[in-house]
Amino acid sequence: MTALDLDALDSVREPTRYFAAARARAGDVQWSDAQRGWVLLSHAEVEAGFRDVARLSADRSEIFARVAARRSADFAEVAALLSGWMNFRDDPAHARLREPVRAAFTPRRAGGFEADVRAIVEQAIADFPRGAGESVELYEAFARPIPARVIAALLGAAPADSTRFMRWSADLAAIVFSLTPATLDEAPLVSATREFAQFFGALVERERAYPSGNLLSALVHSEVGALSPLELVGACTLLLFGGHETTTNLIDNALALFLEQPALADELRAHPDRWDTAIDELMRVVGPARTMARKVTVAHERAGRSLAPGQTVFLAIAAANHDPDVFKDPAEIDLARTPNPHMGFGWGPHYCLGANLAKLEARVALQTLLERFPRMAPAAPIAPLGGATMGYARRLLRVRLRP
Repeated sequence: MTALDLDALDSVREPTRYFAAARARAGDVQWSDAQRGWVLLSHAEVEAGFRDVARLSADRSEIFARVAARRSADFAEVAALLSGWMNFRDDPAHARLREPVRAAFTPRRAGGFEADVRAIVEQAIADFPRGAGESVELYEAFARPIPARVIAALLGAAPADSTRFMRWSADLAAIVFSLTPATLDEAPLVSATREFAQFFGALVERERAYPSGNLLSALVHSEVGALSPLELVGACTLLLFGGHETTTNLIDNALALFLEQPALADELRAHPDRWDTAIDELMRVVGPARTMARKVTVAHERAGRSLAPGQTVFLAIAAANHDPDVFKDPAEIDLARTPNPHMGFGWGPHYCLGANLAKLEARVALQTLLERFPRMAPAAPIAPLGGATMGYARRLLRVRLRP
C-alpha cells in the first residue's frame, strides 16, 4: 500500500488521481509518516479544519520563540517580527492584528487600484528586450517584478525599492515555508529583518507626520485599533510578502499552464468575459498554496481518528481543490467553472485579506500579456510543475513574444 506523502511528485502533478486513491485507501483524515502529522484530504474536512480555531491553532509564535532561544541574540529580531504577522497568531491576538488591516485593505480600495496595476504591467512589458530573435524570461521580467511594484505603490515606496522588496521577500520565504525552521541559516533572515524594520519604520514615521491617504497611512491612522511600531512594520512585511511571493507564483504558474496548453489562452482571447472565473480556476489548480499547517490544542476526533494535543495537522488545500464531491471533473481545467469554492486563499477567519488585489493583479497581468502577444511561444523547454508540502512552484519561463 502506498503511503500518503504530500511531497510525492504524483501528488503535485496528478492531484485528482493521487488524492482520490489516498482517500479510498484510508479515508478523509489520515496520518502521514512522511509529514509526521495528520492530513485532512476532503473539501469538507479542510473547510472544517480552517474554521476550527478552538481546537486547531495557527499560532507559530511559540515555535519562533523556541528557535530563537537556541540561536544568537540577533535571531530574536526575526522571531519578534514574524510574531506580529496575523496569520501566525490565534485570537485574540489574530483579531487585534487583523482588524486594522481589514479596515484599511477593503475590496473597494483594491479595486480602485486597477489603473495603477495596468500602468505597472505596461511598464514591465515596455522593459522587455526588443529585436529579432529576442526572448524574454517571464518569471524574472514579468511575474516577479509586477507584484513587488504594486505593493511598493500601495505602501508609498518608490518603484525602485521593489528590487529590494523582492530580495527581502525571498530571504523570509525560507522560514515562512519551512517545516523545520531550526535548521535554517540565520544570517540572511536577520539581515532581511533588520532591513525591513529600518525601511518600513521610516515609512511609518513619514505617514504619521504627513498622511498621504495610501494603504500604509490608513494603517498608521487606523480608527479601529492602534498597532505598535513593531506591529506596523510586521503588517507591512506581511503585506509585502503575501502580496508579492504568492501573487508572483500564481502568475508564473498560470503562464506556464498557458504555454503548455495554448488552447486555454486561445479560449480567454475569444471569451474575455471568462477572466474572473478563470482566475479562480487557476487558483484552484495551480494556486501557490498546497497546504496550511495547524497544531492540535485540544484532544478530539476527526473522521474517526483521534488527534492529540501537540500533533501537526496539514489542511491539504490541493486535495480539497480536487475533491470530486465538490468539483465536477476536478482533473479538467474549466475556465468558466462556477461556483468555484476553491481554498487557494484559505477559508474562514484566516481568509486572505489580499485576495481581491491578487486576483486583480493576476487578471490584468495575464490578460494584457496574452492579448498583446497572441503568438507567444516557448523559447526553451518548459520546466514541469514542481512543488512540495506547502506550495507549487515553477521557474524560468523563456518565451518568444511575437505580436
